[in-house]
Amino acid sequence: MANQLQFENSPYLKQHAHNPVHWMPWGEEALTKAKNENKLIIISIGYSACHWCHVMERESFENEAIAETMNKFYVPIKIDREERPDIDQIYMIAVQLMTNAGGWPLNCICLPDGRPIYGGTYFKPHDWQNILLQIAQMWEEQPQVAIEYASKLTNGIHRSEQLPIHPIPEQYTQQDLLDIVNPWIDLFDKQDGGYSRAPKFPLPNNWVFLLRYGVLSNNQQLVDHVHFTLQKMASGGIYDQIGGGFSRYAVDSRWHIPHFEKMLYDNGQLLSLYSEAYQQRPLRFYKRLVDEIVEWAEREMFAENMGFYSALDADSEGVEGKYYSFSKTEIEHILGEDAELFISYFNITAEGNWTEESTNIPFIDLEADIMALDAGYTPDEWDIYLKEVKNKLYTYREKRVRPGLDHKQLATWNALMLKGLLDAYRVFDNEKYLRLALQNAKFIIKELVKADGTMLHQPKDHNREIGGFLDDYAFTIEAFVTLYETTFEEYWLTQAHILLDKAIELFYDVEQKVFFYTADQSEKLIARKSEIMDNVIPSSNSTIGRQLKNLGLLLDEENYTAIADQLLANVFPQIKSYGSAYSNWAILLLEEIYGKNEIALTGKDAVTWRKLLDKHYIPNKITLGGTKSNLPLLLNRQGIESKAYLCKNKTCSLPQDSIASLLNLINDNGRD
Repeated sequence: MANQLQFENSPYLKQHAHNPVHWMPWGEEALTKAKNENKLIIISIGYSACHWCHVMERESFENEAIAETMNKFYVPIKIDREERPDIDQIYMIAVQLMTNAGGWPLNCICLPDGRPIYGGTYFKPHDWQNILLQIAQMWEEQPQVAIEYASKLTNGIHRSEQLPIHPIPEQYTQQDLLDIVNPWIDLFDKQDGGYSRAPKFPLPNNWVFLLRYGVLSNNQQLVDHVHFTLQKMASGGIYDQIGGGFSRYAVDSRWHIPHFEKMLYDNGQLLSLYSEAYQQRPLRFYKRLVDEIVEWAEREMFAENMGFYSALDADSEGVEGKYYSFSKTEIEHILGEDAELFISYFNITAEGNWTEESTNIPFIDLEADIMALDAGYTPDEWDIYLKEVKNKLYTYREKRVRPGLDHKQLATWNALMLKGLLDAYRVFDNEKYLRLALQNAKFIIKELVKADGTMLHQPKDHNREIGGFLDDYAFTIEAFVTLYETTFEEYWLTQAHILLDKAIELFYDVEQKVFFYTADQSEKLIARKSEIMDNVIPSSNSTIGRQLKNLGLLLDEENYTAIADQLLANVFPQIKSYGSAYSNWAILLLEEIYGKNEIALTGKDAVTWRKLLDKHYIPNKITLGGTKSNLPLLLNRQGIESKAYLCKNKTCSLPQDSIASLLNLINDNGRD
């Protein structure tokens, strides 16, 4: 018999619908049942693309004896972390406080009121069964011990990441940035790029900050390491050399063997990063990579309603990476006379370059394209030939059982992909990227923004409506501001303005000077937390802080700027402790120290001039323009004749007659 998860929309929850465990979704029914029956709760959190979530399901949750224990002594609740990141955040903090580690699957045993008393990540079946029996016995014989521990742990959850309110410094300095970057550089892997550790995550926002800082501070060695890292990542097996798109992380230090799940949020951010990297150093390799990621996203992740799906699973037919790997014999069969060149190009071996599985994960060497020149191809000919060969391999691969698709459409992740497409369009001027971006923006407006200006976390389904969290607002605002900067259509700026005001109303705490992750009218959990530290996705507070600054400049809203200044002041003492975990805050600090170039383009050729401007790398700029506008920087600067203005610190230059003269002005200011 199926349990209650059969009625859910989440693919992850549906995967557990036929477990013998009597899973219930998070909600009033499950929580009331626990209180009425005085039963402990098992809160088990994961996501559909999580390999070890599948392993624990097979080993423990499909085990009749373990299921009997869970059903007898507990109320088991299954949660999709991507549907309810607010719940995941709280119980992840609990497990980290208890174990100094975290991850998924996340399993927490809680009192009937939801306060945690025990937790961890993956458990072997024998261990899980023993833990369940021991804690059930303690709850029966010594409930006060559990209650006292739950109180202490919940207090720790409340205190975690709470920041004191600091005075706003009169001035931030170059030395502040050096104090952040110097210890950061010590972590670099000079041999394989990234950081000296394994597993290796792409962490796109880290490299955005380091690239911008390297350019603005004229640190060529740092800029070179960023590009070295980006090339090593894109050459490894973490990047799908056949079908495009990055996996979530590599298990080794060489970026070779991926943990094969592909997430929309990684690829959206990596589109932005590689586009920006190309703008700074126009490597043909980056352009090819960006185009392949967009093709993958459109082909495999884009829905009929113009929203993007969330993720592709790591497994197919119960085997991790089976869909993505090749034997040498297969390559020879598929490519025929072309096989010899591409066996070398993709580092394919008879015994398998993934030795643990005796198969091959295609990866390339940094100088791989030189092979094409040696074989007599021009760069354009090689691009065409390489695409043909990849298509053959992809067509063959498509005959296999595909990894599962998580069809959730999440606001934050769609906004990250929207911004990635826009950043790619601005750099490469490929109209397809803009077309996809505009379609996706319309999806967000139609399905995720309500008439009252509030947001949904995902489109409403037959079970429930989940209100937007702070990151949904912050990243959508960021994407809409980018869309305005791309098209100069003020509709998108107006939408960003409405969402920002709503975010301040719903999430900002005037006394603590911070944004909560959940809205003030959201379901009350055991704690209401703020998200401060940047992770693979930048934190919601750092992202909304940067957009407060941007809209403060564009709209001349001093209140926005004041909130952003206080946010940065509160976090500033933490940034030096671990720059990688505060990289988006560091970008905000960078813009405080180097200033922001506010570039106003007027006249009928404003968009054309924007395209000319975007051929140049100016990491600290915001652009506005058009022929008719009520924006403060464009007022009294209307007309058909094209002009450019550089503004900084409420002072604007004389009108410039060309982008070339504007660039000279920016360079002169930079030298000052």
